[in-house]
Amino acid sequence: MRTDIPLFELDSYQRAARTVLSHHVITAVHPDRFALPLVRRWAGELRDDLLELFGYRLDVTETVARLHPVIDRFDASRPARTRTDRPFDGRRYAYLCLFLVALGRAGEQMVLSELVDRVVDEATAIDGLTLDPDLAADRHALVDVVGWLVDRGAMTIADGDTEHWARDPGDGEALFDIDRAVVAALTHMGRWPGSLSAAADLLGEFDPAGVPDPESARGRRAAARAVRRALVERPLVTAAEFGDVHRRLLHEGVCAEQVARLTGLTTEARAEGVAMIDTTGRLSDGRFPSTGTVAQVALLLANDIAERVLDPQDPLPTVEHDPQRGQRRLRDELDAALPRDREPFPEAGPDDGIDSAVVEPPTPAALPKVDDGWITETVAAVIATYGRTFAAQWADDPAGLRAAAIDLLERFDLVIRVPGGLLIRPTLARYRGVVVTVRDRAASVLFSTGLPDEPTAESPAVDDPAVDDPPSGGPPTEPPGGASAATDERTDDTDDTDTDDAEEIE
Repeated sequence: MRTDIPLFELDSYQRAARTVLSHHVITAVHPDRFALPLVRRWAGELRDDLLELFGYRLDVTETVARLHPVIDRFDASRPARTRTDRPFDGRRYAYLCLFLVALGRAGEQMVLSELVDRVVDEATAIDGLTLDPDLAADRHALVDVVGWLVDRGAMTIADGDTEHWARDPGDGEALFDIDRAVVAALTHMGRWPGSLSAAADLLGEFDPAGVPDPESARGRRAAARAVRRALVERPLVTAAEFGDVHRRLLHEGVCAEQVARLTGLTTEARAEGVAMIDTTGRLSDGRFPSTGTVAQVALLLANDIAERVLDPQDPLPTVEHDPQRGQRRLRDELDAALPRDREPFPEAGPDDGIDSAVVEPPTPAALPKVDDGWITETVAAVIATYGRTFAAQWADDPAGLRAAAIDLLERFDLVIRVPGGLLIRPTLARYRGVVVTVRDRAASVLFSTGLPDEPTAESPAVDDPAVDDPPSGGPPTEPPGGASAATDERTDDTDDTDTDDAEEIE
């Protein structure tokens, strides 16, 4: 890794690195107009460091920057999203692929109706995929895909309006300029899907010399790259996820120091593993603790779970967790979706180019389990105590609120869903000690008189407690600060939680 970056320019370089790692395609408009000039300024240095530290390849031109990452495991927690923040479903993903095919064969401009006609022609050749522009649901799905492409600069509206077309395709129309360089960057891939014999062929760092011996110098370099990739791609990297070589590299701390130097993230190391804390908010795709009813309930639930796990009078049962169980399930689901009516290319194989990070077996870990009944009772108690301050959409949906809160905790690798309950990761103990302050809104005052007896909306100040205990087996010094939640009475889902000392975990 480069050490010749001047100290006064290090922050700019780290911002560029965080931008590339969080947005694999960067254009003149995505993620914002400042990103591409910043990345182009540091293109040479970033290209060298990303290849050395992670095995990532970075291509930068005048109009687009494209990072080609190495995928060590499948991740279902970061889907493509619509402009209204809804995750793409299978139909939208299929339409997106067909749009990219049509755009790759298009000229510099195309009207929306002609583009949709081409997508319809492609869709009719695929068994099980339907697309009828006369159906409002299909039109809105197409508009979601168009919005995703426009936000990334692949298409630019020159005239017209997609929403008008979605309401009435016979009356509305839109003309788009097409950026072929961005389309090419979006469609470029390291391994052609037609050559895959199984989903696992997508995983790991390609090495033409084959899978290295983990104990060899080449194997240790590959293992170090895999550990660094895990540190920037996951909220928490636990030692149990790895075999012996990777686990030693994780505990040595050199890989975490190199990632921290490149990105500006803060390292939090425990006996169980390492988390890279993003205090800038520029690398993370999520924030916890955060505002909103779901985040508030998740934080309160995390506090109650931590207290329950640490209760010495009533210890919880432990269950052995296989870190690869979820990965096997995702691979099986992807394999089931592969078309079986074609033969893979001869060079494709399940072991071609697979990195030692995939091959080396992890170590199962015993984790405490809380059952579904206890979780249901705990969330019900939270709703009974603070429900009047929650967003209106959750007031009559305790089951949906409970599921959304658990989804959030699972997204940050704090819990693991299993049949009958949740397995609790040690990291969840960092959210023990939540203090809640309920602030009742004052009655509205038409004219302010300045008299001292006017009602105010101020609430008493509450100091945040420190987390009493670090995660089990963690270092006794420098425990992370506790979290606090404050609630207002309101009917929307914005800013109903004031969370101090909120940290972002990549």
